[in-house]
Amino acid sequence: MIEIEHVELRRVRLPLVRRFQTSSHAKRELEHIIVTLTGAGGEVGWGEIASPSGPFYSAETVQSCWAVARDHLAPIVRRTRWEHPSELAAAMATVRGNHFARAGFDMAAWALWSRARGVPLAKALGGERARVEAGVSLGIEPTIDDLLEQVGRRVAEGYRRVKLKIAPGWDVAPVRAVRAAFPEVPVHVDANGAYPVTGAGVFQELDELGLLMIEQPYAPRALVAHAELQTALRTPICLDESIEEVDDLVTAVRLGAGRILNIKVSRMGGLTPAIRAHDLAREHGLPVWCGGMHEFGIGRAANVALSSLPGFSLPSDVSGSDKYYARDVTTEPVVCADGFVDVPETPGLGWEPDIDFLDARTVERL
Repeated sequence: MIEIEHVELRRVRLPLVRRFQTSSHAKRELEHIIVTLTGAGGEVGWGEIASPSGPFYSAETVQSCWAVARDHLAPIVRRTRWEHPSELAAAMATVRGNHFARAGFDMAAWALWSRARGVPLAKALGGERARVEAGVSLGIEPTIDDLLEQVGRRVAEGYRRVKLKIAPGWDVAPVRAVRAAFPEVPVHVDANGAYPVTGAGVFQELDELGLLMIEQPYAPRALVAHAELQTALRTPICLDESIEEVDDLVTAVRLGAGRILNIKVSRMGGLTPAIRAHDLAREHGLPVWCGGMHEFGIGRAANVALSSLPGFSLPSDVSGSDKYYARDVTTEPVVCADGFVDVPETPGLGWEPDIDFLDARTVERL
């Protein structure tokens, strides 16, 4: 039985090596909350709350996650005794929503539990792969030439799939240019729900470009509109923001709202619900991949472990640390070589936090 004796929260800020623009906002630096759980027996687990700073991708922000973690989740974690991380996840589920905040604690619980048992996190989750395919996500660039330069660089680095962010006014022309310049590269687009449900014409044009998928064209709750669009397209629709709970996935499957699922640990509230979503998608023959939130090395390690599960049949957003950060918060960066990231065989996360560097980049601590 595990009892958590100590909870530590850190707000850690890192600059991005390159400005990243989506359909809703741009960012030059990121601030995430690092969660440390220490058990009564001295066991330690690390997790990451990788919420955006502003309420654009979701309603959660760093500020809201800090308050919920401090006032609600940490007390629940301190008073709950558990044998398996799923039991702690069930206790935290009394807090409605707040998936990013819960994800950091759930991740830390899995890291602690797997390390205490001397098994790699991937194996504890049910993973089977020794390495996972990596894709890369590219933001909106000032010009099409800038975008082509970025795609060329990442293709040369060996990434197995390229995701392009799109927005009204930046969609068909840049995507067509990328397809013409890189006809053999698997490409998909991500709208982050930026288009009105009357904007099907753009997606019908994109449908002619041989894309791997069209991710989240409409707003999160517009599942009926997604289902109607999917019937009109050959290209699979991939759902992201629409699926926060496993019940959302059940609804989407019933409606036929998409043919591919992006499973994000942060968006779904942790590794525990992410595994359930993986199992349900596999049961229904839905291909899945692991999306990212520009996680630091701790959250990225959890994504790599999750991506080793058998249902992850498409390249995941587990690009190397150097894609985003000049220096990561782990002693060794996550490395992508020839389009693959090796799954660690050491107990726990597989990457160790760099305590001195974390201290230097911490802006608040509790």
